[in-house]
Amino acid sequence: MDRRKPRFGWLDALILAVLLGLLGYVLHRAQSHFHYNWDWRLIPGYFARHDAERGWVLNLLGQGLLATMRLALWGGLLAALIGGTMGVCRLSRSLFLRLFSRTYVELIRNVPPLVFIFIFYFFISGQLSPLLEMENRIADTAPETLRVLAFLFGPPELLPNFLSGLICLALFEGAYVTEIVRAGIEAVPRGQWEAGRALGLRSSQVMNEVVLPQAVRRMIPALAGQFIALIKDSSLISLISIQELTFAGTELAVSSGRVFEVWLTVAALYFLLCFGLARWFRRLERRLGQHRH
Repeated sequence: MDRRKPRFGWLDALILAVLLGLLGYVLHRAQSHFHYNWDWRLIPGYFARHDAERGWVLNLLGQGLLATMRLALWGGLLAALIGGTMGVCRLSRSLFLRLFSRTYVELIRNVPPLVFIFIFYFFISGQLSPLLEMENRIADTAPETLRVLAFLFGPPELLPNFLSGLICLALFEGAYVTEIVRAGIEAVPRGQWEAGRALGLRSSQVMNEVVLPQAVRRMIPALAGQFIALIKDSSLISLISIQELTFAGTELAVSSGRVFEVWLTVAALYFLLCFGLARWFRRLERRLGQHRH
């Protein structure tokens, strides 16, 4: 395989010049059409503000970005747990487990995300929260525990809503992770299973010690893409009043009147978050590829 680094040639320069020209033309047409007076001075204050008692604290955009990162972290872990379990069940010898996991995948993947979010939030989560009495439990929690919960999940008073959105997002993304796990396991050559059994290993040992390590390396590119998709899909949770980045952007755009500045800033934050993770996953993929060879 040719490992030479790509070079920036005259054709690349021409394409870049054309793209910059098109971008400049679009911005010029937008400015002349909307007659919009740009003002970016308020944007930094939306990230952090100075409080007389507490000093510098996060403002709406800062809080929303932090909530999105929390949703991505915990949602990704929970989706990986659900998807990994369901992916193994998809290949189980048990007919019940295969039917159960297949039903879960087909139900989630064939229902629009917004419809699923509303159904889950109002018909499932809305019924479970009163039964669990989460508000009363939070009120009786020790201050030290509340500080830990605030660090991990955000403001404790918003914890029931956050958990509802988190579970909803994880269930939705877990269906796609299930298919990634299933495909990754099936991509391992059948001879690996036969070799493991020839060594006297049980089926569970073959899966855990022989098949899964090879399958995980094959899954990483697809899992990375799905994790980045989870970050973008977390914006849908704003529709059920989860105060993440998109929700904060909506409130600021309406209250300040700086619609374009706010939404361009929100778009830039999503881009930086997703692009940074894409680069990190790419490095991880290369490192695993080097270890494999």
